[in-house]
Amino acid sequence: MSGDLDAVAEQFVEAKRRARLLDEVPALKFERAYEIAHGIHRLRNADGEIGVGRKIGFTNPRMWAQYGAEAPLWAHVYDTSVHDVESESGAARFDLRETVQPKIEPEIVFRLSRVPAAGSSRQALLDCIDWVAHGFEIVDSHIADWRFTPAQAVADFGLHHALLIGDRKTMGEIADAERRLGEFDIELLCDGEVRDRGTGASVLGHPLNAILYLVDALAKASHLPQLRAGEVITTGTLTAALPIRPGERWSTKISGIELARMQVEFR
Repeated sequence: MSGDLDAVAEQFVEAKRRARLLDEVPALKFERAYEIAHGIHRLRNADGEIGVGRKIGFTNPRMWAQYGAEAPLWAHVYDTSVHDVESESGAARFDLRETVQPKIEPEIVFRLSRVPAAGSSRQALLDCIDWVAHGFEIVDSHIADWRFTPAQAVADFGLHHALLIGDRKTMGEIADAERRLGEFDIELLCDGEVRDRGTGASVLGHPLNAILYLVDALAKASHLPQLRAGEVITTGTLTAALPIRPGERWSTKISGIELARMQVEFR
């Protein structure tokens, strides 16, 4: 990576470390954005963070016009940013002090038991999945008012701050899993009030389609870190991404599939 791109990577890393907005927002071309993201990944590795999977963003096409997107993006998630949540035992707590402009996204999360081949079908992908869970991704932007280009979003950690994963189910525990993952309904609530609704089809028509997109995208980018068995993949928001504040309690209600609801109280 060139010195200029290294400098941009360090800008984003420093903004995240200090939990502040960028003083200057670099203009980026999309074809260079993943080079910057890879530089950020190396910097985080050097700080002792371990990549444990990927997040896929912009998989809900209803959000594309808002952010000027035309396709999904992806970013790494880390041992420091992925957290297990016991969703049935009451609301988990999560501290927002290290965020700048946080939003919440209800998502479907998978863990790969092996890496699917490029061009795989959804049925073939199911055979490569260890477990599935419902989760919340906490997304954040270090660019004021969430006014960024897709390239800037890639460089800004793919907007990833944290992933909260609820109770896990093996694929064998969900009857007719392929169909039901595409058809279930979800409500997103704040302090008991419904703020938005979505379905499994909100994510590129089916959550598994997001993983297939990532597999094919990485096959075309062999210079970037490829998927490995054991990686956790979160597939993108099922509803709009909504702002969150300390003191709020967010939860979900899911119907049509045996996945536990999520409950998180923010501090």
